[in-house]
Amino acid sequence: MSLHTTIATTQKMLTECAVSERLGRIDSIELHPTLFLSPLIYDPLGSRQLREIYRQYRQTALDASLPMLLCAPTWRLDKMRLEEAGYDHTLIADSVAFMRELQNGWQQQNSPLFLGSYIGPKNDCYSPEQGLSADEAELFHGWQAERLAESGGDCVVSQTIPTVSEAAGIARALAACSMPAIISFVINRRGEVLDSTPLAEAIDTIDSQSSKPPLGYMVNCVYPTFVCAEKQPPSLFNRLIGIQANSSSLDHSELDGSEILHRDDLHHWGESMLRLNREYGVKILGGCCGTDNSYLRFLAEND
Repeated sequence: MSLHTTIATTQKMLTECAVSERLGRIDSIELHPTLFLSPLIYDPLGSRQLREIYRQYRQTALDASLPMLLCAPTWRLDKMRLEEAGYDHTLIADSVAFMRELQNGWQQQNSPLFLGSYIGPKNDCYSPEQGLSADEAELFHGWQAERLAESGGDCVVSQTIPTVSEAAGIARALAACSMPAIISFVINRRGEVLDSTPLAEAIDTIDSQSSKPPLGYMVNCVYPTFVCAEKQPPSLFNRLIGIQANSSSLDHSELDGSEILHRDDLHHWGESMLRLNREYGVKILGGCCGTDNSYLRFLAEND
């Protein structure tokens, strides 16, 4: 069964919670300053810790017999950063291959595991003034999109995007190489993309500009109540298919670079997530900053 069909027919699907942040809090692990966790696939200790975090998330989905989407660690592997760091495009293919090996070993019929990969924004994900125009984004991200398409997988998740224009360019780049896309925005506590565009308007804009519209849309690096579901037009939830939520309801400016692990009440977080699933049909559920497997278990074990 395809990812598209699974999303259309399932009631709930899990994706990962925090990975890079959890690795960064392990004293023996050093993240790359610009490529973050990606080069750890070549390091024996780093790859073992990375595999263990993914294993925890995967086991949670298996125990609950829920479908799951796990993504290869390719978030910052654009051409510019790779060249500046002294790597080439093989890190993209190797990162996808790392996750494909896990997918093959962990595949179960009662809990299908889908393989995704990530594309991040060119600049700071919390600074919409640094976002690219659609044409700039299509050109900049097209190189990585092509190589992700060559590496295979079920979709590309373009994550932590702060502007509609950059998201539109990424969507066009992925459509050009026939790669199923999920666009995931960072939003503020008023339910707007960080460039102040209402979320429903942002999605309509990209859908109307794309020759092959994205598979769906998500939000990430936000608290679940930021969606403001009760104030949104009902049509939004025909296209908003997922959320990876922070454990804290603080604003991005308060969380970014914080050395303190901020967490709100787990039960409130989980119930807010499950409400989006139950009442609004947001199907793909996972975590972002501050979360770990206890958060995913709450989503898996409750309805």
